[in-house]
Amino acid sequence: MNNVLSITLWLPIAAAVLLLFFPKTATSAIKGVGLLASLATFVASLGIVNGFREGVGGLQLLEVQPWIPQWGINYALGVDGISLWLVMLTTLLTPVVFLSSWNTIHKHPKEYVIAFLVMEAAMIGVFVSADLLLFYVFFELTLLPMYLVIGVWGGANRIYAAIKFFLFTIAGSLLMLLGIIYLVFRHYHDTGVSTFAIQQLYGLHLPLNIQAVLFGAFALAFAIKVPLFPLHTWLPDAHVEAPTGGSIILAGVMLKMGTYGFLRFVLPFFPDATKKYAPLLIALSVIGIVYGALVAWVQPDMKKLVAYSSVSHLGFCVLGIFALNQTAIEGSILQMVNHGISTGALFLLVGVVYERRHTRMLADYGGIARTMPVFATLFMISMLSSVGLPGLNGFVGEFLILTGSFRTQPRAAVIAATGVILAAIYLLWLVQKVFFGPITNDENRSIPDIAWNEVAAMVPLVILMIWIGVYPNTFLRKMTPSVEQLLTTVEQGRENGRAMLAEAGR
Repeated sequence: MNNVLSITLWLPIAAAVLLLFFPKTATSAIKGVGLLASLATFVASLGIVNGFREGVGGLQLLEVQPWIPQWGINYALGVDGISLWLVMLTTLLTPVVFLSSWNTIHKHPKEYVIAFLVMEAAMIGVFVSADLLLFYVFFELTLLPMYLVIGVWGGANRIYAAIKFFLFTIAGSLLMLLGIIYLVFRHYHDTGVSTFAIQQLYGLHLPLNIQAVLFGAFALAFAIKVPLFPLHTWLPDAHVEAPTGGSIILAGVMLKMGTYGFLRFVLPFFPDATKKYAPLLIALSVIGIVYGALVAWVQPDMKKLVAYSSVSHLGFCVLGIFALNQTAIEGSILQMVNHGISTGALFLLVGVVYERRHTRMLADYGGIARTMPVFATLFMISMLSSVGLPGLNGFVGEFLILTGSFRTQPRAAVIAATGVILAAIYLLWLVQKVFFGPITNDENRSIPDIAWNEVAAMVPLVILMIWIGVYPNTFLRKMTPSVEQLLTTVEQGRENGRAMLAEAGR
């Protein structure tokens, strides 16, 4: 199908527009339309996988239509092995959000569903944009619905968390916009052609001093989004105050927009600056891995513990990217997907028990494996997936990242490996405190077990945890040619930079 990307992109928007005409009192119908629309979007995205050709490194399923042709701006969509599974992750987690929150969202359900549908479309747009301005529009569009989700349906300090999230992310984005404008004008100056096409801008050759400035502008925007230490302070507040659905999408997909941006833009646009500043990014990622794990270990709040674990786990992804070799980058892309599945599941399950007990404090629990056996089983699987147990998805991603990183950055890889040990410590401690031991609080004796809709939301996540853990090549083989092409682009850019220096020295 020639326009499968557009169909996948615009289906959630069409459903959101349709819901505008629904009366606010039609709660079940609104939730039903939201769920059906998200499931239809997932089915449409399966067409992307079906039409994706293995062995091809560049963008596929391209759709290009003039948007503002006099400036070289097009409505251009495409997908490659780097973005394919991130699109699928987005379309998978959105129906998971609607299923998990079916019985818990009572305030403004219509606006809640519309916000998530718009957010889904914007995140898909980020991953399939082949035009730099179109990418930026979708990148910014994700902010507003998430701001509303935190600010309207969040906890007691939701306004503070929402504003902090918005200000952090938009500050970095505005600097990136200036960088985008410079790239386009520089390309026009050098070639006489005005274009925002990402693939064409890859061929732009910039001196190191200019690359360094632009690298800073783009890298800051993406580092805030990841978030990379020490720019992570907005994340725990946003997670703790967000409703369960907001935390699932924020951790599952939105943070990956940062790591994806590093791969799609920073490495190929600024290859010399990437080589120069890779040690700095690796150092920050390793600090984030250890720091996030240590801070997670001492959290008394379950949700905050999982939030800080995200800082640690995303540090692995950044480490893999800036190790700058095939194995580590493939591991990083796979780990982005793994983190979305595992941490999304953990946030979902923390939300399940919070809705029943209205507390997330570890001290308020103990022994609930007896009263919630199905819930406890699903939590154990998700926890082991996050820890990186062999046979589950987390192990494959972390193994590839550490193996690849050890080739180029052995010290960083050794230190980062302690993050795996620390993850086992703080997550096993969480499970021990919540599920085992005697029941000391009478309220824990009669907690209802996980409901049908919550089980339905968890089942696909558990299946993927096992599938990726047992047979990761299903996912890896589609990304390999694209990663090879990315590394070739980076190396060619560095060679061109060396040629420019040699020419200038004559």
